[in-house]
Amino acid sequence: MQKALLAVDRFSTFIGKTFAWTAVGLTLLISWEVFSRYALNKPHAWVLDAQIMLYGTLFMTAGAYTLSKNGHVRGDVLYGFFKPRTQAAIDLVLYVIFFLPGIVALTWAGWHFAQESLAIREQTFSADALPLYPFKFIIPLSGAILLLQGLVEIVRCVICLREGQWPSRDEDVEEVDVDKLKEMVQVKDTDIDALDRPLPPAQRQEGA
Repeated sequence: MQKALLAVDRFSTFIGKTFAWTAVGLTLLISWEVFSRYALNKPHAWVLDAQIMLYGTLFMTAGAYTLSKNGHVRGDVLYGFFKPRTQAAIDLVLYVIFFLPGIVALTWAGWHFAQESLAIREQTFSADALPLYPFKFIIPLSGAILLLQGLVEIVRCVICLREGQWPSRDEDVEEVDVDKLKEMVQVKDTDIDALDRPLPPAQRQEGA
């Protein structure tokens, strides 16, 4: 079971990192358009639409990758203090009530939108029109991958409820760990506490 879960994680990671290259294309496109507009005085009407489609593609395809790394924003002011089983129970309820209906609706509606767009060969409304229907297929594709990753997370919740601890995930880029950062700079909690303490009167007079 764990191998299957990690395999889906790797698939979501592969999709996210592959489409992350659209950020490079987006950067080059914007840089070229700025140069063309202000240096050559030759703006292009289609560039704005292309920028929106590239950014939309990047945003949509990052969902499953972020979920596989447990990187979505959550209000964990209290959640972080709960035991793993309690966290899993909360997550499971939220996945069933909110996640599954929303993502299934997104995937289903996105597929119909994409088919209708393809049928009429939909284009953008700019002076230099671009084909829009290929971008529309990103919606059901991203929804399906996100749904698959969500099912994996539901399985992880069930495993945690049964075993009392969260199953492992593939390691990737992580946020800075404060404790590790303290070790790197060789700072202890006692040193930080000492900075907050007021100086003795003798030392204050010497400093004055």
